[in-house]
Amino acid sequence: MTFARDLWLRIETIHAVTYFGEETATAGKVLGLDGFWMAYFGFRAAPLGRVGAGAVEATFSNFAPSFVQRWVPAVWELSTPEACLEARLDAAVATLTRLYPDVARVAASVSPILEGAIDRGAGAGRPLFAANRLLARSDDPARRLWQLCTCLREHRGDGHVAALTAAGIDGLEAHVLIAIEQDNSPIDLQRTRGWTAEDWDAAVERLKSRRLIAGDGGLTEAGRTLRSEVEARTDVLAGQPFLALSGAESDQLVGALDPLARAVSGSGVIRYPNPMGLPRLG
Repeated sequence: MTFARDLWLRIETIHAVTYFGEETATAGKVLGLDGFWMAYFGFRAAPLGRVGAGAVEATFSNFAPSFVQRWVPAVWELSTPEACLEARLDAAVATLTRLYPDVARVAASVSPILEGAIDRGAGAGRPLFAANRLLARSDDPARRLWQLCTCLREHRGDGHVAALTAAGIDGLEAHVLIAIEQDNSPIDLQRTRGWTAEDWDAAVERLKSRRLIAGDGGLTEAGRTLRSEVEARTDVLAGQPFLALSGAESDQLVGALDPLARAVSGSGVIRYPNPMGLPRLG
């Protein structure tokens, strides 16, 4: 496993409390956001400002356009990006602190390294990363750490979208390929990303026409190769801001994040399997 993949497993796990923590659900209700998805789109899109559905569809990449349009821009009639930013940070840090009270110690050891990587990262073609990088960084260690992990998580996500786009794969097709590769039911991805069974079947037919899916429904050799190449390219792009680190420094960074990430992963807060494709640590 590459350093970039090892790091992703940790920072994605730390970031993901913002989707699954009970504190985040409460924060959305306090703001008057109607249900999980209204809060999800408001909280994640907030760094971009008061954007419309088109911008969210493009940057988030893997949601059905009609699904995005159910929540955006209606979310901005209920709350503001500024309020959503503060609420998501408060809630995420409350969850982290509950699950791992010593989070400030982890932050002290890794935040300078993460900040250096973020400052070295290229914003071009990475809208969610660039928007999160411009947010003020709190003096509170736990708040600062979650924001840094979120920024790097979006950096990797933006790079993954770029790798998929370069390969000619749209968001739904990416889901189809992963579901087949991992032998997962498509129902959860359809439900949580707004695609219909008809949408899914049409994507399968498109991928069959490109000889990425075989007649029996499995991936062809070309399909497996494409999946491998996209993941490898994603890792390369995600690792670029860390090229200044030595191998020992990279190992130390992953090791320092590991106890916090494992506490989150083992807490039951994040559901497995999940639509992000995030595996359980350990």
